Amino acid sequence: MISRGDGDGWTRCAQGHKHWGLYGAAGLLLRHGERILLQHRALWSHHGGTWGVLGGARNSDETAEVAAAREAAEEAGIRPGSYAVAGCYVDDHGGWSYTTVVGLAEEAFAAPLLTAESLAVDWVSVERMYDLPLHPGFAATWEKVREIG
Repeated sequence: MISRGDGDGWTRCAQGHKHWGLYGAAGLLLRHGERILLQHRALWSHHGGTWGVLGGARNSDETAEVAAAREAAEEAGIRPGSYAVAGCYVDDHGGWSYTTVVGLAEEAFAAPLLTAESLAVDWVSVERMYDLPLHPGFAATWEKVREIG
């Protein structure tokens, strides 16, 4: 079930870009060795049809880690205890930011849930990732977040 929080909505950053998340957004990048868990975004979503991390708008009372965990649970059934947080990367646009929370998973488990926000959720090798149409925000920050953990 997709919940509606007080952070849902469109806003503009100081750079003039339109973003989802009134209080910013956060996503979970899960790693297991040289594989990462990626979401193939539903066609109706912002940048639909691209691959990126599970994530979405932060609510006013959430840290980035809490928001990323909530979004991963809502979108794919990922349990917060199934990974350890290794660090975060903040992509600050001035007045709006996206925080990528990097988690390390002990195993490459199957995502237990698939919602209407996803065409697929799958573990992808870092090598194969470059063959996929990546979400532009994820593609722009990958080289920075890949060093975490």
